[in-house]
Amino acid sequence: MTTVLIVDDEPQIRRSLQLSLQAHGYEVEAVETGEQGVARAGANHPDVVLLDLGLPGMDGISVIHAIRGWSDVPIIVLSVREDERGKVEALDAGADDYITKPFGVSELLARMRASMRRRQPALESPVIRTRDFTLDLVARRASAAGAEVHLTPIEWELVDVLVRHPGRLVTQRMLLTQVWGPQFADETTYLRVHLAHIRRKLEPVPSVPRYFLTEAGMGLRFEPGTPPDAPS
Repeated sequence: MTTVLIVDDEPQIRRSLQLSLQAHGYEVEAVETGEQGVARAGANHPDVVLLDLGLPGMDGISVIHAIRGWSDVPIIVLSVREDERGKVEALDAGADDYITKPFGVSELLARMRASMRRRQPALESPVIRTRDFTLDLVARRASAAGAEVHLTPIEWELVDVLVRHPGRLVTQRMLLTQVWGPQFADETTYLRVHLAHIRRKLEPVPSVPRYFLTEAGMGLRFEPGTPPDAPS
């Protein structure tokens, strides 16, 4: 499961966030001090940290600095402070995002998914070239046989995750969690439907996939194959 560490000194906020996130399929741990937050982040390696700035003792900025000394876990600041200076200070310290209280759960979930996507492995080049199609992950443009191919936003999200792990199995749960959220971790039908669309658009023979492969009951794997000859 995707794990979330909440660091906030207000009991009602901790409880509310914990219940809301658990209802959406996240595993949640909540602590009330910065010192506890740093300790739990080091011990449990959460997937996301939700951090209040106004903590007793070790404040939120110090927590960010401490965690960034050894980890690139996504950190989303949750704070009542609306001044630009406070936001800039948190982001400069290493926070990935900043949400001003009060906020909606849907916005928080979207920000969490976006932060986790940004932590995916970096590629040597944002352009993926195979013998049958080309993907530009920055411009979000796909082409096959010299013609542009339209991929929907969901199809792009799936392709993006897969091509960042070439030759490696990406589990169904990981794909569903990263693209749709943990509450959809068991909705494997979503993957089958969208993968069929991706294959129809990019595979030379969709019924006999060469690039986007399924390992039954486990997940998917992107096989780039032999790259095309580099242009002279």
